Amino acid sequence: MGLFGRIKKDINVIFERDPAAKSVAEVIFCYPGFHAILMHRCAHWLYQRGMVILPRMISQFGRFITGIEIHPGAIIGEGLFIDHGTGVVIGETTEIGDNVTIYQGVTLGGTGKEKGKRHPTLGNNVVVSSGAKVLGSQKIGSNVKIGAGSVVLQEVPDNCTVVGVPGKVVKRDGRRVRDIDDDGIDLRHNLLPDPVGEMIVTLQERIIHLEKQIAELEEKLDGPESLQHII
Repeated sequence: MGLFGRIKKDINVIFERDPAAKSVAEVIFCYPGFHAILMHRCAHWLYQRGMVILPRMISQFGRFITGIEIHPGAIIGEGLFIDHGTGVVIGETTEIGDNVTIYQGVTLGGTGKEKGKRHPTLGNNVVVSSGAKVLGSQKIGSNVKIGAGSVVLQEVPDNCTVVGVPGKVVKRDGRRVRDIDDDGIDLRHNLLPDPVGEMIVTLQERIIHLEKQIAELEEKLDGPESLQHII
């Protein structure tokens, strides 16, 4: 795909995933995610040809005007959509597949000073919600959804939903709870399982059950003192 064909696809992706987009002119002049990706493609082209300083200068300029930092060495597939984008950081050895959506405050970073591959690899059709962090060289499979504020430190298989700190898989190859868009990308990252809430509900139900058992035992004792006082 040529340069203009890739730019056209980047613009079309925004219309597909952001209902706020009203015109091509608006996308070209007012969408920082589009600006950041466009500058990254130029910087990455230069970086692949052995240049270092100029690509980094383009990256730093892009960060200054968009709030999005993408290292020139990062490999980005087609159809990346960065929504809003402020605070997004994508590290040098990051690899991003096709049709990936990233929201503001996301970090695709490393975990130390190790050399070589030290940033994550994302598959196709991945959604990384606001404030999520994916750290280290692990692979995130295709069709994965990472919940807002999650911190992912381990590999994630295909077709999973991850939430929490540290991130845990809460759904895998399960029944969908909502229809997904025609292109197969589920952008409704506000509708995620809540494992903490579910645990609290389970504990509440257990407490009610135990209190009922204690009340039944108190009736059997038929004494002035309750079982709770005896214990």
